[in-house]
Amino acid sequence: MPPNKALINPFAMLNRRRISVVPDALVKLVSMSTEDEDQDGIRARSEQAIGELAQALLDSQVLENALAAAFGAREKAVEAQQAAMAALNLPSAGDVERLERRLRSLSRRLEEAEDQVDRLEREVGELKRQSKTGRSAVKAKD
Repeated sequence: MPPNKALINPFAMLNRRRISVVPDALVKLVSMSTEDEDQDGIRARSEQAIGELAQALLDSQVLENALAAAFGAREKAVEAQQAAMAALNLPSAGDVERLERRLRSLSRRLEEAEDQVDRLEREVGELKRQSKTGRSAVKAKD
């Protein structure tokens, strides 16, 4: 039985009906001081292997083609989504964002206009008070 067969077919283990006590491979026990020295070597080899793997992936024409195909498929999916939403007369996320920006801008402008109206109202009230006091002073002189 191949080693991955049990992973592929979990019922294969049930059919065997026994668990083997014999290890699949020899186990080497290492002392702690040797283990620390080995960790540095393992770390260096791991970093080198990862670097080589990354470089191989970067140089891989297959990966480049797969990425290009994925991005092309993404673009086609976005276009299809936009076409479907347009056919259903639904706004896209971009349309909603633009509308939201325009509403914020309109809200700011409306607040500015309200502030100007309030300022004009105060000025008109002040002018009325001044004209009343001016008329009262003229009547008092007469």
